[in-house]
Amino acid sequence: MIKSTVCYLVHDEKWLMLLRNKKQHDLNHGKWIGVGGKLKTNETPYECMVREVIEETGYQVQSALYCGIIHFHYEHHEDEEIYVYQTSDYVGTLHECSEGTLAYIPKKDILDLELWEGDRIFLEKMFQNEVPFSIRLYYDENEILIKSEVKEANTNE
Repeated sequence: MIKSTVCYLVHDEKWLMLLRNKKQHDLNHGKWIGVGGKLKTNETPYECMVREVIEETGYQVQSALYCGIIHFHYEHHEDEEIYVYQTSDYVGTLHECSEGTLAYIPKKDILDLELWEGDRIFLEKMFQNEVPFSIRLYYDENEILIKSEVKEANTNE
């Protein structure tokens, strides 16, 4: 199972989103997602998130809110567990990302973007401050969401 992190950076009611449009053979190609990536050996999810934000944006996270965990189940890809964070506490200068185009999107417009259907579920929870959460998302061979399960983060799975 792949373990990853994603972080949503917020400034003035705008969220930093990444349009994945630069890498070939990218499962996320053409989708808007948050900033993040895979955990390295012996790295905590928080450490991974901080490192990935620096690598992809140039920003240094000072502190972040843990929002929950997403379990992605795919028929034709390795399953993935993603730790979700949000922050408005970061410093630095935004730089170009090698994985796609970064843009600050007004919160009210985010759900109109080309997103994974499952991302809409946890983003709405984040917009409503319904955190922490634990969500399982099941995708078929065509990357269509076929089932979702939302639980309180503190429950046993």
